Amino acid sequence: MEAWITNVVEEFGYWGIFLLIALENIFPPIPSEIILTFGGFMTTVTGLGVTGVILASTAGSLAGAVCLYGIGRLLDVEQLEKIIGKYGKYIRVTSEDIHRADKWFDKYGVWTVFLCRMVPLLRSLISIPAGMSNMNIFTFLLFTTAGTLIWNTVLVSIGAGMGSSWHTIVDFMDVYSYIVYIMAAIAAGWFLLMLSQKNKRNKKA
Repeated sequence: MEAWITNVVEEFGYWGIFLLIALENIFPPIPSEIILTFGGFMTTVTGLGVTGVILASTAGSLAGAVCLYGIGRLLDVEQLEKIIGKYGKYIRVTSEDIHRADKWFDKYGVWTVFLCRMVPLLRSLISIPAGMSNMNIFTFLLFTTAGTLIWNTVLVSIGAGMGSSWHTIVDFMDVYSYIVYIMAAIAAGWFLLMLSQKNKRNKKA
């Protein structure tokens, strides 16, 4: 995949970066770290500029984020309630849990969107719950753009600064990503455990 990414950037420049980042937002397994750091490196050996790479990658991020936001709008709370009504007993989730989560996102969602745009994997997936909670589209775009600009600027600038050693930062980001995934898995496991115990207490009551 890395060879394909670098070939696309080399051949199509800004448009290649835009397309790859848009796809990365829709298909998280495509690593933005490689696209951005290599894009930064390319500014040292081609006519691409750091500002242009940052703008192209940010535009691509917004395009992909809006697509997932739209999917979230289609799969709203009412749709989730229907799904939970059929299968909730198997995963120990109730309609009340869905509404509590929705209220939490209504309260803290904008900052969650902003922060998650700087976290691998979550930076893409966070657009779905934002759509599901019917977050205002302009608010979503504002905080998505802010978080994305920081992420893109840092990685593109590092890639430009590292030059031909740009791949070094990719190895570091792999370690960072693994740590984030482990922490996310632990947090999800803890959340599901607490949810299960709470539901058991409610049934006993």
